[in-house]
Amino acid sequence: MDLKSGYPFWAIKNGLMHAFPQLQQDARCDVAVIGGGISGALIASELAEHGHEVVVVEQRDIGWGSSAASTALLQYEIDTHMIDLAKRYGEDNAVLAYRACAEAIPLLQELAASVRDVDFRHMHSLYYASRRRHVPVLQAELAMRHKHGFEVSWLATEALREAYGIDAPGAILSQLAARIDPYRTAYRLFARLQKSGTGVFDRTAVMRIDTTSRGVTLHTADGVRLRAAHAVFAAGYASQQWLDQRVAYNRSSYAFITDPLDPARLHGLADTMAWESARPYLYLRTTGDGRLLVGGEDDAIDIPARRDARVDRKARKLVKKVAKAIPDLVLTPAFAWAGTFAETDDGLPFFGPHPQYGSRVQFAMAYGGNGISYSAAGAPLIRALIERRKHPMAQLFSFGRLDRND
Repeated sequence: MDLKSGYPFWAIKNGLMHAFPQLQQDARCDVAVIGGGISGALIASELAEHGHEVVVVEQRDIGWGSSAASTALLQYEIDTHMIDLAKRYGEDNAVLAYRACAEAIPLLQELAASVRDVDFRHMHSLYYASRRRHVPVLQAELAMRHKHGFEVSWLATEALREAYGIDAPGAILSQLAARIDPYRTAYRLFARLQKSGTGVFDRTAVMRIDTTSRGVTLHTADGVRLRAAHAVFAAGYASQQWLDQRVAYNRSSYAFITDPLDPARLHGLADTMAWESARPYLYLRTTGDGRLLVGGEDDAIDIPARRDARVDRKARKLVKKVAKAIPDLVLTPAFAWAGTFAETDDGLPFFGPHPQYGSRVQFAMAYGGNGISYSAAGAPLIRALIERRKHPMAQLFSFGRLDRND
C-alpha cells in the first residue's frame, strides 16, 4: 500500500537512521506486533517494558509508512468536538476520550526524554473560528471543556490578531499540546528495543494469519512462520486490509514545510500550533529548527498516482490559505508531500479485538487527526487486553460501538 507522495520532510531530514534485519527463520514470542511506525513503536515499548517478549515485523523499512508523512501535532483535541461526542455517547464518555488524549501528552514527553533528541516541545493549541457562524459552536465547546477542568480560554478578534496575526472572529486557546519528530521517535524507540533484546525486523511482509484459541501464527511472504500467543496489528491505515468489515475511510492530506524563518515573522506561532474550524481544516506548527509546517487540503483521493499529481497544486493552495488567515505571513514551500490517513465515522480510534479473529488478535487503529496521541493512549489499553485486565477505554474504543451505531 503506497501511503505517501512527494518529499516527506522527516525522511529527508533523518534518512535511514538504523539498519534492521529481515526475519529469515521461524520464531516464537509472546506478542507479535505488525507495524514498524510510531504506533507500533509505542505499543511494542509498552509491552516490552512490562515483561512481554515482543517481536516486531514491518513490510517496508522502519518508519517508512505513514510515520514519515505525519505532521505530528500532539493534541488532546479530537477532530470531533466534545459537545458532539457527548450527544452521541454521553458526556462522561466524551470527557473520557478527551482526557485519555490529554494524559497521553505527558506520557509522550516522558518517553521522548528517555530516548532524547526527537524534537519534543510543549506548545499551546489555537483552534480558531473560520467563519463567524462557527463562534457559538466553539464557545459551547469551550464551556464544556472548561466545565471538566481543561485549561482553555477564549480569544476575541482583536486579541487573536494581536497575539498571532490571525484574522478570525475568535478562538479557543488550549494550554496543553506538543510537537515531536514522529519518524525519528519511531527509529529511536525501535533501536532501543533491539538493543534490549526485542526482535525488530523490517522488509518482512505478513501474508496470512492463522488463529486458534491458544495463539496465532503469522506467515511471511518468504515462507517464514512467526508463532505468538498474541498479535497486534499496528500497521496504520494498511491494517484495514485485514478486515472484511469497513471501519474507516481512507483520505489524503497534504503538507509543506518552509526553510527556517525569522521568529519575529511568526508572532506567537513559534510556540503555538493553530488549526481552524472549517472542514477540511488548515493547520500550522513549528519545528525545532524554526521551520513552519503547514497542512490540510484533505480530499477523498486514495489512488497514489492521482495523489502524487496533486502535491504541488495543493501546496500552492495551502500557501494562499495561510496568506488569507494570516495576512502578514507569506510562505515559500521547501518540501511538499501528501499522505494517506483514515477517518472513522465518529472521529474515535479502534483498539482491541475484532470478531473476525477472536481475542488473540488486537487491532490498534489510531485513526483521525491526532493519531500519535491516540496511539500513546491506546498502548496501555492493548496491554491491558492482552493481560486480561479491565481498562476504562476498552468499550469506547472497541469495535463494539459499530454495532451500537447501526
